[in-house]
Amino acid sequence: MSHLTPYLSAHEVLERFRDGSLTPADYIAELSAHIALVQPRVNATTGEQLPLEDALAESTRRYAEGTARALEGLPVIIKEAQAIAGHEVTLGSPLISEVAEEHHPIVERIIAAGGIPFLRSTTPEYCIAAFTRTEKWGVTRNPWNSDFAVGGSSGGSGAALAAGYAPLATGSDIGGSTRIPASMNGVVGYKPPFGRVPTVPGNYMDDFCTDGPMARTVRDTALFQNVIAGQHPRDHMSLPDREPLTPNADLSGRRVALATSFGDYRVTAEVRAAIAGTAEWLRAAGAEVEEVEVPFTHRRIADTAWAHFSTSFVPWIESVLDGRTEQAEPPTLQAIELARAAGEEIDGLETEERKIEVHLALAELFSRFDALVCPVSSVPALRADEYYENGITLEGDHHESHVEAMLTMPFNIANRCPVLVVPVARSAENVPIGAQIVARPYDDATVFDVGVAIEDARGPWYATPEERPTGA
Repeated sequence: MSHLTPYLSAHEVLERFRDGSLTPADYIAELSAHIALVQPRVNATTGEQLPLEDALAESTRRYAEGTARALEGLPVIIKEAQAIAGHEVTLGSPLISEVAEEHHPIVERIIAAGGIPFLRSTTPEYCIAAFTRTEKWGVTRNPWNSDFAVGGSSGGSGAALAAGYAPLATGSDIGGSTRIPASMNGVVGYKPPFGRVPTVPGNYMDDFCTDGPMARTVRDTALFQNVIAGQHPRDHMSLPDREPLTPNADLSGRRVALATSFGDYRVTAEVRAAIAGTAEWLRAAGAEVEEVEVPFTHRRIADTAWAHFSTSFVPWIESVLDGRTEQAEPPTLQAIELARAAGEEIDGLETEERKIEVHLALAELFSRFDALVCPVSSVPALRADEYYENGITLEGDHHESHVEAMLTMPFNIANRCPVLVVPVARSAENVPIGAQIVARPYDDATVFDVGVAIEDARGPWYATPEERPTGA
């Protein structure tokens, strides 16, 4: 096996499929051999084997006939929370064992474009934590440094990409679940604006929630997003098709706001420096960059989110548990407790008024700027073996939940804003640090333009062994 094969981009793999220097079957065989060596250390997938033979035969035929589709023959890591017809969905819980009758719309679109569901990635129980650790699947460890977590809830997807399992993976995001793993694993993750990517009933009735693509490069993420976006008959919240994304690194005439923290969020100096370092790259691409203050406070944002979840996500978890709290893991129980407390303190009207505050603050910011660049997390990563039952202390300030260390939730409250995460640095402990790129509601193109400008200026990751995780 070539040492490079697991880290080829999706674009590179497709080009090799087209010129005949690599076949889909040989590519998946090489990836499988690589994964067999890496999975014991990283533990990014559930262990379920998906059938590949028919899809590989179809892709081989189409390349021979010249009828290849957009993702023809590409293996894709599927987050376990997204249904594949005929396979279980458990969300990492011992209390859920449902065999899906139909594909999740995102899986349906992948298959229609010639992509091959390859492996299923691990999640925290009920997708409720910003780390990926369950009794069911064990601890998913960061390929860059195994002492650290991979984020959550799309943690397995992020780790699988960083460890070279496949070039594309799926994520979903209700509080940072795509963006946090993208940052902590040094990959690219996209939280599309609400409705851009179709989803399933339940998710599309919660306007904090969205499904999206993950990859190792911005251009691969755009390729994937173009496949999965667009209106779907099973999701009546989904939006009509838009022009395909074609990232352009020329930022001439663009105004970019840069925030190294929000309000009283305790962001470490190392993360602040990583975000501040993007200013030079943005200016080199032609942007006008100005450092700004964003008036969000961690306690108010967290309480607003928990109050929202007290009427949606958390009652669903409680219905699954049906009093069997002894079968729930610490982050699940903590989420229930925090949501109940917030729901009792903040009524529905006040919750909506708090959401409006976030929207108005962003509206004012985007009246002056085309994009905002800011941190994903206060720290490069959480610890892999911690449950954070007692919260987290940041820069001497104790927070009751580890989720308060994340700067992602404002953009679930304002979920019409697109957010792209790109890696920008690695910490002193060799853990990646990502930046969030946020734009006006439904302005997907701008975040991809800013993202590819940062990526091009930053230089390639994964191209050589020195630029890859030591654990992979």
